[in-house]
Amino acid sequence: MNKPTAATLLSILVYPGAGHFLLKKYVTGTVLAGAASVALYIVVVKTLRTAVIVADKIQRGEVPLDVFSITESITQHTRGADGQMLNLAAAVLLIAWLIGIVDVYRLGRSYNNDEARND
Repeated sequence: MNKPTAATLLSILVYPGAGHFLLKKYVTGTVLAGAASVALYIVVVKTLRTAVIVADKIQRGEVPLDVFSITESITQHTRGADGQMLNLAAAVLLIAWLIGIVDVYRLGRSYNNDEARND
């Protein structure tokens, strides 16, 4: 497997910026991986906090053990500023991943074109 294909697959399947590191584009890879890591951290922390709150309510009997009631309780906890922060973090994660894929594909194509000219 050639280097550009491996870099593209790394960016698609592993993590944003992983393919950039393979192509020795360390600054771009660090920026993408950093943005994705911060966004992922926010998503995981907010989700776990909501899960713990809802689980405590279920254990105390405040929320019945059925899907509709649990979903409603989760929806109530993700409204307002927390919900907006969660949506923003998810959007940043998705955008960083897509930018990483497109950019490493673009870099890989130019890498292949440079190799073809040198041969």
